[in-house]
Amino acid sequence: MFGSRRKAFLVSAFLVGGAMLMTACQDSDAATDTGAAQGSSSPTAAGNAVTPSGSSTAGSNQGTGKGSDAKGKGASDGVDSGADTGNGEREPVGQSCGANDISWSTRPETQAGGYILIIAKAKSGITCYLPAALPTVAFGSDGTEAGPAEQTAGKQIKLSGSTTAYAGVNPKTTNANGGKELDSIIVAIGDDDPNPVSLPVGTITVDHPIVTNWHTAPKDAVPFS
Repeated sequence: MFGSRRKAFLVSAFLVGGAMLMTACQDSDAATDTGAAQGSSSPTAAGNAVTPSGSSTAGSNQGTGKGSDAKGKGASDGVDSGADTGNGEREPVGQSCGANDISWSTRPETQAGGYILIIAKAKSGITCYLPAALPTVAFGSDGTEAGPAEQTAGKQIKLSGSTTAYAGVNPKTTNANGGKELDSIIVAIGDDDPNPVSLPVGTITVDHPIVTNWHTAPKDAVPFS
């Protein structure tokens, strides 16, 4: 009977030990499979996500973005540049004349009680535009300026080659005696001209002077007061 109990005990011990051994093996296999799955799948997935999307996204954004910006800037410059002609189109704006772009001369005239005709031609090789505004004409050390002799603005004049522009200056529009005795006038193309010129005119009396717009015909530059 003792032998039977001992045999039964050994059988039970064997069965328990086998069960424990099988459980240990299963746990070991499970740990190994999990590690392999993480090691093989995770780096590969991360690599596929970063490498293709990173390179394609950078190339697409840089190429498309820069190209679009450059095109937009060029189109904007083309549309916005030039002067508005009033019919939805634009024309290139030429160089504005400065006093140092012009060959100047004067001559006395007898019409309208006497006046000074200012004559302007572009220097050789220069093409420029006189604005549709009065020339700036000043007298004396105090800078007295001539007022307008015409009620409306003139037209822009393109000076080039033999084209000549004329403006008429009446230095004295009052009937009273008095005024400043001068022998030259200062002429500029607008108040902002950095290079005004002094033109000899002989002895003149200045009192409430006036000047015309620029004209292409001398007969249109008579300063009637």
